[in-house]
Amino acid sequence: MAKGRGTADIEAGYRGTSAPPVVAPEWRSRLYIERPSDLRELAKTLSKAAVLAIDAEFVQLRVHHPGDPSHRLSLLQFAIDDDHRTSWVVDALRLYDLSPLRDPLESVGILKLFHGISADARMLASRGLVARHYVDLEAVSRSIFGQSESGLQAMLQRACGVRLDKSLQRADWGRRPLTTAMVAYAARDAQMTYVLYGWLRDNYPWALGLHEVAAEEATLPVAEWLRPLLEGGRGRSVEMAVAEAGLSGKTQIVTHDLRAALAMARHPTERTRLFRVIGELGLKGMADELRPYLASLAAEERATAARALGRLHDADARPSLQSLAHDPVEDVRLAAHHALEHRASAAASKVMREEGGAGKPKRWTSVGDDAGDGDSPTENDWRAALRKQFGAGGGGDDDDGSGK
Repeated sequence: MAKGRGTADIEAGYRGTSAPPVVAPEWRSRLYIERPSDLRELAKTLSKAAVLAIDAEFVQLRVHHPGDPSHRLSLLQFAIDDDHRTSWVVDALRLYDLSPLRDPLESVGILKLFHGISADARMLASRGLVARHYVDLEAVSRSIFGQSESGLQAMLQRACGVRLDKSLQRADWGRRPLTTAMVAYAARDAQMTYVLYGWLRDNYPWALGLHEVAAEEATLPVAEWLRPLLEGGRGRSVEMAVAEAGLSGKTQIVTHDLRAALAMARHPTERTRLFRVIGELGLKGMADELRPYLASLAAEERATAARALGRLHDADARPSLQSLAHDPVEDVRLAAHHALEHRASAAASKVMREEGGAGKPKRWTSVGDDAGDGDSPTENDWRAALRKQFGAGGGGDDDDGSGK
């Protein structure tokens, strides 16, 4: 059971149904590419593929200058739709020029597969390579099963009952020569990414469709102050971004920019980042735009919309939030639970403010106030005892009932 930040227990894990597993195939051969001529031949082979699974291994740099990358690309691994005949491991340390890979990676007709694209994309870019027309299977898995179930290890267990050997996860990928075990380990992740794609394609095509990024997709044309927030910097303060743009207190402009961005957003990752901004800025006027996403197919949209609406204390979302408290995905259940807590806390605070404004507020005090606010005899008794103990007398003339 998972505790929800001091609240009632929430059942852990995915509680819904799952598509039946498949038998994972075995690749018949694995090629290690360390010569330019072999790399050029590989590029020709990859260019004929329709689907290309990609993985990468990095080496951490012990010494680097400020602003320089902290990691260097060590290996690139590939698997394609060739009936599991061959997978490849490219030695990116020994091969200085990786430009032959540019054409297949940028090809519009080839769907590139990643599992967790952010770090891999940065490493590719460091060598002048960009993958176009791609899908991140980690994001796809998160939409179906939630954040805690989206890792490659967890998904392979679900999809084909395979448990990956992670004993070499922290190996030194900068060493040469690599051992046979290290090469096999590296190739395995690309192979299994391809297997996972097949299972998701056959059972959850809607989720793949949500996250597939077309080659021609351009960066969202959003307001400049929003761009860094949409590019993934969760450590960046939303309030600071608004202040630096000179928009503090200009709610109408901020709301207009967010509405325009939300209308243009194409993928769950973009929308959930916008939901966070709306929630953190407390833009209650945008609750109407958020509420429909409580019924989204994508789990991260349901969860993030729930959190944002909780922060907005949106009363109209309550029935949907109560329903989401029983969602199959743990992230969504937790988000709904906390949103309902936010709502209950806001309602309690409102009642206290209204009661305080209706008449004289109650005060706990050790100073006499015999006129009282309708205090019971028991309350007066303990007050009298405190007055006697501290020598306050029988309620002096200077007492104004303030407790001071």
